[in-house]
Amino acid sequence: MNCNFKLTYKAGGNDCVISAPSECEDLTLAVADDGERRRVTVRAKSEVTLLGYSESGHDFFSTDHPEDPGPQGDLYFINGYQSWTETREFYGDVRERDVTRLPGLLKRNFALDRYGDATFYEYDKRVLHGYDVFYVRGKVNGFAVSLNLAAAYLIFEVVRRTGAVSILSDVGGVTLKEGDEFTICDYVYAPSFSEGKKLLGKYYPAKKIEKIFGYTSWYNYYQDINEKIILRDLDALDDRFNLFQIDDGYETFVGDWLDVDPVKFPNGLEPVAKAIKDKGFTAGIWLAPFVAEEKSRLFSEKPEWFRRGPDGAPVKCGSNWSGHFALDIELPEVRDYIGKCLTHYADMGFDFFKLDFLYAASLPEYGGKTRAAAAEEAYTFLRETLGDKKILGCGATLGNAVGVFDYVRVGPDVSLKFDDAWFMKFMHRERISTKVTLQNTVFRSFMDGAFFGADPDVFLLRDDNISLTPEQRRALITLNALFGSVMMTSDNVADYDDEKKKLLADSLDLFKKEKTVTYNRLGDVITIKCGTDASELILRYDTERGVLID
Repeated sequence: MNCNFKLTYKAGGNDCVISAPSECEDLTLAVADDGERRRVTVRAKSEVTLLGYSESGHDFFSTDHPEDPGPQGDLYFINGYQSWTETREFYGDVRERDVTRLPGLLKRNFALDRYGDATFYEYDKRVLHGYDVFYVRGKVNGFAVSLNLAAAYLIFEVVRRTGAVSILSDVGGVTLKEGDEFTICDYVYAPSFSEGKKLLGKYYPAKKIEKIFGYTSWYNYYQDINEKIILRDLDALDDRFNLFQIDDGYETFVGDWLDVDPVKFPNGLEPVAKAIKDKGFTAGIWLAPFVAEEKSRLFSEKPEWFRRGPDGAPVKCGSNWSGHFALDIELPEVRDYIGKCLTHYADMGFDFFKLDFLYAASLPEYGGKTRAAAAEEAYTFLRETLGDKKILGCGATLGNAVGVFDYVRVGPDVSLKFDDAWFMKFMHRERISTKVTLQNTVFRSFMDGAFFGADPDVFLLRDDNISLTPEQRRALITLNALFGSVMMTSDNVADYDDEKKKLLADSLDLFKKEKTVTYNRLGDVITIKCGTDASELILRYDTERGVLID
């Protein structure tokens, strides 16, 4: 067990440091390691507050069976903080986008540092960092995945120049009383990505995931929906679809979920839900249960329901809508309200819930518990409230979704331009981008079926209201069909010409097939091999241009 362990904590008003395994007058720090799984626990002898934990010098990254890393060196899988965070295999010559380097006025006005981990993780241009799952492929190989997802985020850091790996546990703020025990980290490790996937299957056994082929209203109309549009697009769908989901725009303001816009939906949503079910589809609805926007009645009438930061102001979660703020999910009355809203739509006939902006559950500080524990409690509350309804988590911390949600978005929103507006490239790592989300889809695909059903977001084939080229649209639908358990669109499919109808039919056939898909990155190109009972399909995807190449 060749590794350096360090726990920092506060006891009796003093900051202290201890290595593991060892014991002092304040606590006992123990390490159990059987060559496959490592578990580090602390037991308090008096009241202590944990400040941080790190490991370095690991001996389970192997050079015994090197892969060809290509001309740019080893590849590091960097798993982003939440659903939308950029996630892919990085070469060491690439810097992470650091939102904290943006001008202060821009950050404050648009709360751009609130979507990811910038409020608690200190970015360093020399380092890449990711969460809960990590691997390296090349001259050096290794794989590790956390089993402690509910208690503390496991952060993997890579020094870009040297490839040195450190592991941190996000335990800061945990307070233990005498006799309390806490698991700081618990993870399994393997000497290669292929061996790591076997471990993943052992500790996170594959689940049978129902494939979803559906419609969502968002990526064509955004908030500009109404009863006529919804019923028209519903009428256009055939029996290959099994879900019709109403997205944002039905409510008067985000947070006021029981106030349906009377102009857009004069008859409310109940007749729409009935029409969806009468056609044989599952009725789906979108909510963002842990936030409310500034213009909402909830924000003005219930200011005490919102979590306050150290400055006494409500915790802002971003600049969407009129700016949105985090509800205090520890308050019973807040949970009662969220439960009432969710139950209202469940009773109305909605059986599929896309729950969005879930990172807000762990953005505020909740004294005495980790961010992971706060999110775990919040997500579990959603599951307990909705029972056996299907839940798609979005904008969620992925580790906390494991075993709780049926489906999870694995990338940011698809953009109508391949990489959105040029200036967005300088913003936060959770920005809207088809370029980013397609790489998230590929590189998070090993989570599909092990953690949850992966949702790659929508495909779009239409010609109007879009700037993606036909070749980019083909790549989008093909990769979604290969790597996810969810295929959704916002198109009116009745408008498709024969060429689009065939592309959709072929992609849907590929989506439904039992298949084994592998991928390998070299430079900007990902080579994909898809094996089915009938044949093997080999594709090459250009990540910079967003197209499949011959």
